Amino acid sequence: MNILILSCGTRNKIVQYFRRAIGNSGIVVATDMQKTAPALYEADKQYIVPRITTDGYIDIILDICKKEKINGVLSLIDPELSLLAKNEDKFRDFGVKVIGSSYELCELSLDKYSMYHWLVEHNYNCAKTFIDFEEFKQKTMEYPVFVKPIRGSASIAIAQAVDERTARFLFEQNENMMIQEFLNGQEIGVDVYIDMISGEVVSIFAKKKLLMKAGETDKAISFKDDKLFSLVEQFVLEAGFRGQVDIDIFDVNGKYYISEVNPRFGGGYPHAYEAGVDHIALILNNLEGCINKKCIGNYDEGLYMMKYNEIMTVRL
Repeated sequence: MNILILSCGTRNKIVQYFRRAIGNSGIVVATDMQKTAPALYEADKQYIVPRITTDGYIDIILDICKKEKINGVLSLIDPELSLLAKNEDKFRDFGVKVIGSSYELCELSLDKYSMYHWLVEHNYNCAKTFIDFEEFKQKTMEYPVFVKPIRGSASIAIAQAVDERTARFLFEQNENMMIQEFLNGQEIGVDVYIDMISGEVVSIFAKKKLLMKAGETDKAISFKDDKLFSLVEQFVLEAGFRGQVDIDIFDVNGKYYISEVNPRFGGGYPHAYEAGVDHIALILNNLEGCINKKCIGNYDEGLYMMKYNEIMTVRL
């Protein structure tokens, strides 16, 4: 079984987990546009590739798949998810499975305003969101609020505004911005795996986020709640997601609000893995044609995750 991990960046743990799971039965190949991406050197083979917006990028990835006899491919960054899904047929022709959700769902997840409308239309709690400043002013909303790009990831260009003057300034700095209600509650991260063959939710892991850095969970504690599990299962099934999904949710006075969805491994997934929630194994089972059994919430509560700095030295 040979796996290709695209845009690996600093996600060393994800590459390590795949290598550990595959063992001597295959290889893990990693790509990035920078030769100094440390996760590259956790893989068996490395490729430096151009930006995903470069003409012919997909052909380069397909050539790697052909050369390395890849069975499954996934990306660790949001913009590339849509690109992979859009070209799923081309990968299938090479015998490669794109590990992830459909093009439509990848685009829906990337476009936060579209996701907001989907959530409202399907009666899920979510933060009130506006793309017209005058409409925002007419609504009764308390400060602070968040101003963020409609399409974005890794918390880039997200800022908090404590008054109208600041909100307008931030909103007018860039095009395609939106204003979002501040949810004053406990932020939660949920790792979900939806079987790529059966389409059923087979695994859910939940953690309370205690500290965030650069848009990723830095400290967290695991917990369980059947009400949350039911909500997550209903949501991902109704939307139609497949494979690994990372969901941000807020608990506001006992009511759950869905915030953002990333149909990929999130930065906090190592917490789930180290707690025994092995979505890597679930992926490999699916690639081998096996349907995974449902096993939701099979982990210890009260397990803390604390990230810390590590270094890698290589001669390039």
